[in-house]
Amino acid sequence: MTSTSTPPGLARFNDLEEHAALAALHEACASTAWARRLLAARPYAGADELYAASDAAMAELTTADLEEAMAGHPPIGRPKPGDPTSAREQRGMAGASEALKAELLELNLAYQDKFGHVFLICATGRTGEQMRDALKERIGNAPEQEREIVRTELGKINRIRLARLVEEDA
Repeated sequence: MTSTSTPPGLARFNDLEEHAALAALHEACASTAWARRLLAARPYAGADELYAASDAAMAELTTADLEEAMAGHPPIGRPKPGDPTSAREQRGMAGASEALKAELLELNLAYQDKFGHVFLICATGRTGEQMRDALKERIGNAPEQEREIVRTELGKINRIRLARLVEEDA
């Protein structure tokens, strides 16, 4: 049961059948473990409760869970065709020069060779240059250090995506 102070999108999410709620969560994050933890904690009284549950679930993800979550994200500079979420989040790349796009592709490939997964960053609000600079900086990290940075970045992305879900009017 949700109160009238519960945002409309959150009230709808609380009332969804399990399979539909799981699908909505999977759109926010490709980690099945994360989605199941959030699903199990329904109903949420407010957005802050949902975000806290998301943060707690992120903290508990195993390396395999993180890999599953990362697999749902396209490389920076190459959003999935027809995916408005990744295109919106990577908007900072929209005006990037061909030289910057080529540099990012090269850096992405080097990063992927080193770490075995795409470079993941909360791209919302960042320019192409800022993402490139972060990639250059992070490519020198040890794998364990980078895994924890990825966990933090995924948490930020999940909060943004959950906020969109909570704030939906229809």
